[in-house]
Amino acid sequence: MHDDRTLTENRLARVLELRLRPAVHVRSLPLEVSAHHVPGEPVPVPDGIAGPYRPIAPGASWGPAWSTTWFRVRGTVPRDWAGERVEAVLDLGFGATQPGFSAEGLVYRPDGSPVKALNPRNTWLLIAERAEGGEDFEFHIEAAANPLIFDPDAAGDPFVPTRAGDVAPWLRAEAGGTSADTPLYRLRRMDAAVFDRTVWELVQDLDVLSGLMRQLPEDSSRRHQIRHAVGKALDVIDLQDIGGTAGRARALLTPVLAAPAHAGAHRISAIGHAHIDTAWLWPVRETVRKAARTVSNVTALMDDHPDFRFVMSQAQQLAWLKEERPEVYSRVLEKAATGQFLPTGSLWVEPDTNLSGGESLVRQFVHGKRFYLEEFGVETRDMWLPDTFGYNAALPQLMKLAGIDWFLTQKISWNTTNAFPHHTFWWEGIDGSRVFSHFPPVDSYNGDLSGADIAHTERNFRDKGPANRSLVPFGYGDGGGGPTREMLARAHRLADLEGSAKVHMESPADFFAKAHEEYADAPVWVGELYLELHRGTLTSQLATKQGNRRCEHLLREAELWSATASVLLGDPYPYAALDRLWKTVLLHQFHDILPGSSIAWVHRETEEAHEQAAQELELLVETALRRLAGPPDAQGNTIVFNAAPHARDGVPALGGTPRASAPRATPVQEGDDGAFVLDNGLVRITVDARGLITSAYDLSAGREALAPGAVGNLLQLHQDFPNQWDAWDLDAFYRNTVQDLTQADQVTVRGDAVEIVRSFNRSRVHQLLTLREGTRRLDIETTIDWREREKILKAAFPLDLRADHSTSEIPFGHVQRPTHSNTSWDDARFEVCAHRFLHLAEPGWGAALVNDSTYGHDVTRDVRPDGGTTTTARLSLLRAPLFPDPEADQGAHRLRYGLVVGADIADAVREGYAFNLAERTVAGTAAVPPLVEVDHDAVVIEAVKLADDCSGDVIVRLYESLGGRAAAHLRTGFPVNTALTTDLLERPLADAPHLPVTDAGIPVALRPFQIMTVRLTRRPLSP
Repeated sequence: MHDDRTLTENRLARVLELRLRPAVHVRSLPLEVSAHHVPGEPVPVPDGIAGPYRPIAPGASWGPAWSTTWFRVRGTVPRDWAGERVEAVLDLGFGATQPGFSAEGLVYRPDGSPVKALNPRNTWLLIAERAEGGEDFEFHIEAAANPLIFDPDAAGDPFVPTRAGDVAPWLRAEAGGTSADTPLYRLRRMDAAVFDRTVWELVQDLDVLSGLMRQLPEDSSRRHQIRHAVGKALDVIDLQDIGGTAGRARALLTPVLAAPAHAGAHRISAIGHAHIDTAWLWPVRETVRKAARTVSNVTALMDDHPDFRFVMSQAQQLAWLKEERPEVYSRVLEKAATGQFLPTGSLWVEPDTNLSGGESLVRQFVHGKRFYLEEFGVETRDMWLPDTFGYNAALPQLMKLAGIDWFLTQKISWNTTNAFPHHTFWWEGIDGSRVFSHFPPVDSYNGDLSGADIAHTERNFRDKGPANRSLVPFGYGDGGGGPTREMLARAHRLADLEGSAKVHMESPADFFAKAHEEYADAPVWVGELYLELHRGTLTSQLATKQGNRRCEHLLREAELWSATASVLLGDPYPYAALDRLWKTVLLHQFHDILPGSSIAWVHRETEEAHEQAAQELELLVETALRRLAGPPDAQGNTIVFNAAPHARDGVPALGGTPRASAPRATPVQEGDDGAFVLDNGLVRITVDARGLITSAYDLSAGREALAPGAVGNLLQLHQDFPNQWDAWDLDAFYRNTVQDLTQADQVTVRGDAVEIVRSFNRSRVHQLLTLREGTRRLDIETTIDWREREKILKAAFPLDLRADHSTSEIPFGHVQRPTHSNTSWDDARFEVCAHRFLHLAEPGWGAALVNDSTYGHDVTRDVRPDGGTTTTARLSLLRAPLFPDPEADQGAHRLRYGLVVGADIADAVREGYAFNLAERTVAGTAAVPPLVEVDHDAVVIEAVKLADDCSGDVIVRLYESLGGRAAAHLRTGFPVNTALTTDLLERPLADAPHLPVTDAGIPVALRPFQIMTVRLTRRPLSP
């Protein structure tokens, strides 16, 4: 009996794949095909259509890597096909590859209007819904020959290092390489064919029943019923006359397809989606084309399926279509008006939220939401971020301040140690803000509504009982074209089918409203959503991360000083330039760019974009500061400007002042046994003949910072070969072996610095250690010629303190993480993200590490034989993964980090900003009072700018930085008429009264880590 059951299911699989699916287009004839090749960058559509075509036939090769081939297909519908639906079957050479990772095509009419995309699982093109017979037709296909950098269908290792991701001249004939002229694809079927609707519908019936049957328990009566009906249907199909017998087969399946689902069946909201990485294994320019193909595909599908809804979650991609593909964008506007095309997500791109700075995340919301408001009149209410590598604990508050009520992601299902306990829950951030959240239990953002998808969704849903509703994003992403007509057929059949969850196509807003109503008392998850995977992204591609960090701080300066010059001097404010530069930086914060997980082409272009942005921003800063400092005088006087939010060295925060001299570096003294000593009366640093720090003594507290017998600034090299996902992952076993770099080529004095040079393998490190007057911070400037492969370099500081937790800066605050491994959740956090500082302390004393471009850190704790505890903090400086960029991080790098001895949290916050925002000295004589200032050390002013609406109002964004409450006064250097609190888009908050404007300033009261945006309307000056 068991064999009979197996035979029926195996029989169905074979008949379905080998006979029925091919019979959908059984009557066919070849098309006239010609082509012309574009070897370099893509050309405009009119040029492509008009190109010099030459005949080409199926079987011919085409497509050197990254090139484009334009195909022209022509034909005439046979007269005996009159009355039939006629389609073209156009296979560009897809083979069995995954959609989105191979050749892709977009079909155009001769007038240049787009029709739909061609992909490995979507090769059809409508010629005539009801042919008259004898009509001629012509279409053009823009086909992209994208190399298969990563093949998820490949047997063996899909992460094979390749140079196919290099920019033009792209590939060169060399060992292990491919010639730039070698075609990648072979043209396959190019036919016109009759579409047999009845056969197609039968295929969809059997597809759904097969998927459901295989997921039901073997002994269930429903599985037996389906198997019996399927067997009867297969019996009546004549394999030599499939079209003539398909109707009878469908009739035999009608009873099992008509059986309704159980009243308590799980309810699934199916939402059309196509996750398109803004760059990854292809350059940004290819993403524009991927978006055009996908949008053309789904809008065409909407014409035939009015109930179909599709979400697109990155405003940047729609902006590209508006600017570069208006013929495609017009279809977006058309379908948005019908409610079928749904802008969603609220962000400019789907950014990395571990690495992006706080103000950057604000602007992701501002530019994303504003684009949707201006283009579609839509106030998005959700944050749709399925594929980012962890989520910082400031996001709930940022979402609420952006008018966002719902959060969706899927990536936490990739955890390798701990399964997240909920699929629907409230997420609480560091300030106490909560947002209603959902993780689709389908565990995919590229669902296909197959039986496996639906069954896994229901089985996996962890909130059964109090909740009975989940969401499935379905559609092929990354250029795969989004949902297909086959997926929509599944959705219709699964709407109310016995044995299955109930599937309904609807919008995210519909789902979240129903889910919230059903489960308003969902459990609460407090703190960060740490992804137990992809920890290496905190370190990969240092130059990309440095460019982002530098540009973030330059944008702060450019806005601050431009606003100051505008308000105090009446200078024009560079609205357009700042808008453009912010969007450049936001684009490159995408979650496969900033984390360092893209091909070399992407990172090369990113570094160039960062450098160009930095140059423009430096010019904006210089222009404003020269105006503010006033004309130079003959005595050569200068003004020192401080863009940091804290006063330092006699210079006010956010202002400028004359200063006779800057704090000097402490001279290096000679110690015992060839050691060198840096002593400024606050801290004494001793460096031995190996260039290692043997003592970091806090002279004020009278205690040593380093653990007994340990050394600081110890560079350590580990083997780094993760089990998969090279640029993404850092596996815990990397710690099993370590090489301490204790040998120095030279340790000498260079001016007021200790100079250290080390060579190891083929790499070389040069460091300068300096200690300025009046500071507890030892600065370590490091230049590395990095030539390692599959290694990670760390800098270790073993501290003589017992810290139960580490404190890491995140956007608009900090988080505490255990330094122990009591639970599997603690143990999984063996590599963590910190922005400008990492702090460690025991009651009464602590120390901090600050940096200018390092994000990856780890903290471990050991008990010594003397009973003391050593807490070791390490910075992850560089990696050397081979995939997807085999040359990742190779070459010269310059980075800085520092040890702050005797630091509390306030010190760490202050030093982190100061380390990243250097003073600027400008010739001039005019002191510049701060445009705004606060009188509470815990309150940090994060941004000062003019309002985006060009009204001239001043926008101040501030936050409480220490985790306590703060009552402060915001004082201004200009007369204020009104002050009010706003959302992130600079709109008044509902029910928020005007803030009083007093002689002492504007009083503000902040909760722990609260972010506040204040809009100041200037009072006109009296004549």
